Amino acid sequence: MIAPRRFLPSISALLAFEAVARLGSATAAAQELSLTQSAISRQLKTLEAQLGVALLARQGRQLSLTQAGRAYVAQVRDILNRLAQASVSVRANPSGGSLNLAILPAFGMHWLAPRLRDFARAHPEVTVNLSTRLRPFTIAESPFDAAIHFGHEDWPGVHYLSLMPETVVPVCAPDLLAAPLTDPRQMLDQPLLHLETRPKGWARWLAALGVETEPPVGMVFDQFSTMAQAAIHGLGVALLPTFFAEPYLRDGQLMLASGQTTQSIGNYYLVWPEARSESGALRAFRTWLATQSAPAGV
Repeated sequence: MIAPRRFLPSISALLAFEAVARLGSATAAAQELSLTQSAISRQLKTLEAQLGVALLARQGRQLSLTQAGRAYVAQVRDILNRLAQASVSVRANPSGGSLNLAILPAFGMHWLAPRLRDFARAHPEVTVNLSTRLRPFTIAESPFDAAIHFGHEDWPGVHYLSLMPETVVPVCAPDLLAAPLTDPRQMLDQPLLHLETRPKGWARWLAALGVETEPPVGMVFDQFSTMAQAAIHGLGVALLPTFFAEPYLRDGQLMLASGQTTQSIGNYYLVWPEARSESGALRAFRTWLATQSAPAGV
């Protein structure tokens, strides 16, 4: 629901305020916006009167932001940038739209990207823009329409579409082992590679197979891709999601260190902000993504 009109300043007033805040004077703002100085001054007075708050402190011809003005201009800039981006998007793709999606690198590269051609064929009017994010962020304050999330339903202020659980399998270079291990306890004698965001990954894999012990320490990596490369070069055994390991197993760069798979600590989700209305592009993508399924195994 859009706020009452009395709380919605005009675009011209916001542009005048942003320019003055950035340039420090009504004269410079007037030159930039091709207006008169008096027109800029009227816009500023109207804006302050509408808000009932002083946004600028006047010292002669110089204008400086008040504390309220500093807080307000940051939000104004974000709103104006979003409006400009929306206008560019609709101009570039008038019959559809763009979808800005934050992805996790492993899932995006090995699970989502191979399927996107199918979405593009079904929805040529939608442009999907992908950007990698590894750390938590506030989606409502970001430029993203949606994101891929791994873990649990613990991201506040979002809707969830569950995609799949993460199943992991141990893999290593073909010359590290003569054959896949049949007893999970034998894994304790191998150099184990660890993922920074899954510090208990090996302990959970062992516990699921009846081995209640702390695994040996080993090299730690921040991404599956670098850990996979370390495994390829014989540095140890890595626990990789099955969708990530499959191409390396298929081309012989890696082999199964054990045929026993286990569930990881969470699920993959598509999430999108509750506070924003759902665009047609997001609706089309969400509906399509719900029809996709992960490979059954390696």
